[in-house]
Amino acid sequence: MSGTVRTDDGHGRLGNALSGLAVAVGSVLFLGGFIWGAVVYQPYTVPTDSMTPTVQAGDRVLAERIDGDQVRRGDIVVFRDKQWGDMPMVKRVVGVGGDTIACCGDGGKLTVNGKAVEEPYLRTKGPASNSFTANVPKGQLFLLGDERMGSQDSRVHLQDPGQGSVPRSAVEARLDAVAWPLNGGLLERPDGFAALPGGVSRPGPVKLVVGSVAVGGVLIVAGALYGPIARRLSGRRRGAAGAGRKKATAGVG
Repeated sequence: MSGTVRTDDGHGRLGNALSGLAVAVGSVLFLGGFIWGAVVYQPYTVPTDSMTPTVQAGDRVLAERIDGDQVRRGDIVVFRDKQWGDMPMVKRVVGVGGDTIACCGDGGKLTVNGKAVEEPYLRTKGPASNSFTANVPKGQLFLLGDERMGSQDSRVHLQDPGQGSVPRSAVEARLDAVAWPLNGGLLERPDGFAALPGGVSRPGPVKLVVGSVAVGGVLIVAGALYGPIARRLSGRRRGAAGAGRKKATAGVG
């Protein structure tokens, strides 16, 4: 008896079962990935060029919904604060409560508590900013744009209460990736802040979300294509077998 029992239409039962399983698992991964992403991430369109070259105006980004207490230095966050116009804005966190932020230290670098910070994401080769010093109150965040010469950020609000800082509760989300254009990719955490107390944050699950959707899509397509491909191959085998029998009959005659 053959190891693969065939149904009337020529498909192996095992193949049919596996293709059905592939579609079922693929659907779970595909839909689950989309649902997971919708729960964890919010899409956002960057409004200005203040964060170039890291992200550009008009870029569609994926921002992980987080609590303000999860924010670390180096994070790019979406926040809303009344003193800043009460509208969503995108900036990089360079200081947290208790920090003294200043510019410029040796080599024109930004300093955090007297320690110079490497900022390879800056476009300009000169000083990291105009000269300033700010003390960040407890529970607050000091934010700068990566386009330091054109960004309206905490430096503009140095005379406001908190010396330009915003409360952690103002943070709505943290950027993890650029979804559009497609060459944007993941936004890496900057190493320059890693040695400071608290370190840098861990990336969100964007890789797992994208992987779930991608693998699910492949399984769905593969499972759906099994039937037509198997039928075509089976038809070719039957045709070849029929031709072989005709030749054998002709030879006997």
